[in-house]
Amino acid sequence: MSLFVIADLHLSLTSGHPMDIFPGWENYVTRIKDNWLEFVKPDDTVVIPGDVSWGMGLAAAKEDFAFINALPGTKIISKGNHDYWWNTVSKMERFFTENGFDTLHILHNNTYAYEGFGICGTRGWVNDDSDPGDALVIAREVQRLEVSIKAALDRGLEPLVFLHYPPFFGQERADDIVEVLHKYNIRRCFYGHVHGKAHRKAVTGMTEGIDLRMISADFLNFVPYKIM
Repeated sequence: MSLFVIADLHLSLTSGHPMDIFPGWENYVTRIKDNWLEFVKPDDTVVIPGDVSWGMGLAAAKEDFAFINALPGTKIISKGNHDYWWNTVSKMERFFTENGFDTLHILHNNTYAYEGFGICGTRGWVNDDSDPGDALVIAREVQRLEVSIKAALDRGLEPLVFLHYPPFFGQERADDIVEVLHKYNIRRCFYGHVHGKAHRKAVTGMTEGIDLRMISADFLNFVPYKIM
């Protein structure tokens, strides 16, 4: 069994918001499928940290979920800034069950075991205190990240953290999120969200003792990144 990660699939099979209009995203759905089938096996696990579908609700995203469900492996999905279909965990899990999407699982205030590791994470947020509303969002994301990490530690698992927003970006640092990573001695963190020319500002490699990996789909050329 192997563990993979790829964020930002931005599927739009029925919602009329395809990404093919952007440079580097040409024929991206076929590329995702072909690469996934080449590298991922049925007993593997793939984490998808956000921006899964452009669907504005669960029903609108149904064909996108069906596409992912049909691909090999167990998929663990967390929230991105464009996942407007996101709902309560109970409603999402019920929707998956009712539609036979038995390979899809939600990462939200919880953890999933992979061998001796705990798959943890949350959406994250930008490090911006100019809007009082942002402080509330950041506080919630910090709490969700801590709950997820503690769930792994309580089970004796080493946390691997998956975020949508980058904890570091160029010279910027999402202080509250990074402090949680340091508090729990997180050694590996994966994030997406960054596209196109912004790839140049993506921070990868060892940073403040954390091994950071940017795993947006277009950054990976739509090939799932093998963690272990």
